[in-house]
Amino acid sequence: MKADKMPRTSPSPRQYRRYLAAITLFHQSAADSAGLSGTDYQASNLLDIDGPMSSGELARRLGLTTGATTRLVDRLVRSGIAERVEDSADRRRALVRHTGKLPTGLAETLDLVREPIGRALDALTPEQREGVSKYLETATGAYSDAARVIGTD
Repeated sequence: MKADKMPRTSPSPRQYRRYLAAITLFHQSAADSAGLSGTDYQASNLLDIDGPMSSGELARRLGLTTGATTRLVDRLVRSGIAERVEDSADRRRALVRHTGKLPTGLAETLDLVREPIGRALDALTPEQREGVSKYLETATGAYSDAARVIGTD
């Protein structure tokens, strides 16, 4: 379905595209302000959300080569964002784990959107929040599936 062929419901396709552009631009700016590349920022995000994973899994999820991922993990470890830990299921294997540390100022940058969005969600009825949750679940699946189709996860 082409962007101009989205269902003509609220929000409008133009409003939706503007929303996606704002999210992308915000996260690019957040990464820049934290001194991270966009890929390092997303790697940190994946490790924080999904927990420890092998470098190979991180490479697959980011669509990177293993060599590029090794350098990425080295940068995250040097900055204190991630650490390499032994895999308890297979001591020969290492996992990459988020340390919980964020670059200076990043939490405050993220709060610039968390707070107003939180207030907007708090103002919704439980049924409306359920609708937002359903949308996020569906959109996450759609974007993840599409990323796999085009070669990244």
